[in-house]
Amino acid sequence: QVQLVESGGGLVQAGGSLRLSCAASGRTFSSIRTGWFRQTPGKEREFVAAINRSGDSTYYADSVKGRFTISRDNAKNTVYLQMNSLKPEDTAVYYCAARGGYSHSTAVPDYDYWGQGTQVTVSS
Repeated sequence: QVQLVESGGGLVQAGGSLRLSCAASGRTFSSIRTGWFRQTPGKEREFVAAINRSGDSTYYADSVKGRFTISRDNAKNTVYLQMNSLKPEDTAVYYCAARGGYSHSTAVPDYDYWGQGTQVTVSS
């Protein structure tokens, strides 16, 4: 079992920045792959970014590439999402997710563990 707790969401103006954190517990953090997803009302949860166990491979949705950066600190059991140049369309609840396995995935069903979500609101 893995427990995930997100923090760092909030209200920011367009063009601003936020950093989300996700603290993990319950399983050796370096043994799990982690990712960030987001969801707005009435829409399906969508992939944002993912990172492998060691942190040396990252993956991004086209919509955030060049603006968002995912990273992890295995010593602190924490994964981060640095969000820059935020746009109103980035407004969503952001979820941290984790999975075992040995390959990258952008699919929601492939992730076994989820946090409770943190709201990010970008005003125009």
